Formats: sequence, C-alpha cells, structure tokens
Amino acid sequence: MKYVIIIPDGVADERQDSLNNKTPLELANTPAMDKVAEQGIVGRANNTPAKFDAGSAVASMSLFGYDPLEHFTGRAPIEAAAAEIELGANDWAVRCNLVNVQDQVMKDFTAGHISTEEARQLLKTANTNTDDCMEFVSGVSYRNLLIYRGDESPAPFTSETRTFLPHDLTDQSVADSFPRGPGSEVLTDLMQYSVGWFSDHDVNKKRTASDQSTATNIWLWGQGQSPKLPSFKETHSINGAMITAVDLLRGLGRLIGWEIIEVPGATGYVDTNYAAKGQYAISALEKFDLVCVHVEATDEASHEGDAKKKIAAIESIDQEIVAPIYEELSANHEGWRILITPDHPTFLRTKTHTHGDVPFAICGTGVEPDDSTSYNEIVAGESASVFEEGHKLMPFFIGK
Repeated sequence: MKYVIIIPDGVADERQDSLNNKTPLELANTPAMDKVAEQGIVGRANNTPAKFDAGSAVASMSLFGYDPLEHFTGRAPIEAAAAEIELGANDWAVRCNLVNVQDQVMKDFTAGHISTEEARQLLKTANTNTDDCMEFVSGVSYRNLLIYRGDESPAPFTSETRTFLPHDLTDQSVADSFPRGPGSEVLTDLMQYSVGWFSDHDVNKKRTASDQSTATNIWLWGQGQSPKLPSFKETHSINGAMITAVDLLRGLGRLIGWEIIEVPGATGYVDTNYAAKGQYAISALEKFDLVCVHVEATDEASHEGDAKKKIAAIESIDQEIVAPIYEELSANHEGWRILITPDHPTFLRTKTHTHGDVPFAICGTGVEPDDSTSYNEIVAGESASVFEEGHKLMPFFIGK
C-alpha cells in the first residue's frame, strides 16, 4: 500500500469580496484536487487545540497523528532537529527570525526574504556578542535558531515563558509583544542589542543600496526543549519520507523517523520548484510506503496578503504536484491512498495563521466516495466527515 500526503500550507481561507465572494481555493482552477474529491471524500479537521498559538508546529504534529497536548514542547526544538542539533536535557532552542521593525511596527518578519548567506553573516556578528552558553545557528533565509546550553549556566526559561510570533504581528505595533515571564529579560535584551549589532553591518548597507528591506534586528520566539515522539514506523508499521523546504517540517520528519528528501529549487516561497517536488515524490514511492509533500508557497502568499500569488500557488500545486502524483498512483500501484490538506488556515485578510478547521480530501483504495465534486472550504464545511481532534485523521487515512 502506498500513501501520499500533500500539504498546501495555510491554503484554507475566508471568502473574499475581491474574489467574487469566493475563497482562493474555490476560485482557483484545480482539476486534479477536484478529481480526488470526486473519487473520494471531503471533510474537515481541527489541528490546533485552542491552548496553543495557531501555526505549523502544532498543526503539522497533529496532522501526522501526534496529539500536541501530549507531545508539543515548542517550535524551535523541532527546527533544531532539522539541523541535526542534539539538545541535552538542560538545553533550550529558541527560534530566531531576522526582521524589519520600523518605529515599533513589524514591517517585514522575513527581512525581505533575506538570503541564507546574508543571514549567516549577520548571525556571525551576533555570536561574537553573546555568552558562551548561547549560539546563533543559521538556518534558511530569515529562519534561524538560538541554542542555549544549560549544563554550565542553567537556562532561565520555563514552560511559563511567553513569546510572540512575528508573522502574527505584520503591520502591527510590537511594543506590547516582547517576551514575558521567566527568562524574558534575556531574550528581550538580545533582541534590543541586535539593533546595534546590525545597524551599520555591511549586509544591511548593501541591501539598503539595492533598495531591499534590511534586517533591523532579531526576533526570538518559539522556545522549548526537545520533544519525545514515538517513531511513525513503530506506531503504524509504515516507513515515510518528507519533501519540504522548511526546517520545521524537516525537523518533524526527523523526529518521527522519516527520511528527508532534498529537492533542487525548493525555496519555501512562491518561486519554489513545484514540478521537481512532484517528480521527486513519484520517485520516492519506489522506496517508501508514505511520502509527504509540503509546500510553503500558499502560506507565504497569505502572509503577504496577496490573493493573486496565493491562487497561482494553488494552481501550480494542483498541476505540477497533485496531478502527476495522482496519475502515478492510479496507473502504477495496486493499493494506494492520497490525502490533500493544509495544516492550518492562514487568512489573507489578517496575514496570519489562525485556529479553525481545514478542508481535507482523501481518495484511493477502500475509500467509499461521498457526494463531493470539488475540494474547498465550503464543501468541507457541509461534510459529515469531521475530526475535531486533528491527530485522529492520520489513523483514518492509513486505514487503522
């Protein structure tokens, strides 16, 4: 039996006045997704318990079948796993964005999608200004980490330490969104010191000269210690592989024992190589029982409030990922299932992740079709197939 999961991150949205009162998913031309819906079932799932911030860390864990109320310890330690950073019992990982803040307003939580090399140079400077127990680690573009080693100097953080997601602050004041609770002064000081580290940095000088957004400072959030997750294969007797350009999903994949497949041209943005992701997934089916294809483009378009980009990304996912994978499964595999679902909604209106249901579509071997003829939030909202606890969708999908 072969299984494929396709995650158009943050695709779930509201109806838009500018789109003739349709959601981007409703309006987009998606014949392949609609075929999955027509030949299978459409439903909805809630992947983010109310106690957690909405976002992929919690929602994707839930989507992969792990109850976040039991297993979630923070976003950053998952990304540390992606970088193959071992965290000791007293260590903490903290997510570090490079951001652009002007007059106390979050203008750009990506610092203009700063390049990975530019980020590396900025964080090299940051490392020369921090204590030995702390290390900034470069990731991809604006997405980086701070590792706090707690054996020599115990970390001041606890489960009560509160931080704020920078992508939920777009175009808003950050004055009331600095860290709070135990250890918050350590994080706040670093964030404030970084303004001075970066203000006259060569990277920012060059970006200013080329009229690009600069990295004014770091933003620290998503702290936590390493989670303990049982492997997916031990739980479901299925081996798996992850295709993604995002460290968070790489980390989750590694933590549950999936192999990470790197795809040339996968960027984590709307310019990603959709076709290559589809083809690499097809090739991976020769070796793996389950292949997961995660696409960040739809989420990034939502964060920018750009409906045109979001619709274009949806159509590219449909044409270059869903269609060829569906054709491969139906033509060359005797037993198979495909699942299409985002992890969480990301609204164009607010430019942020949000709680609530997401639509899913499943078809394949042993799936009895319902009356659905298309895949979108409106059809899912009328369905009787509902998973209020999103982590229960995975056992249903794989037939357990």
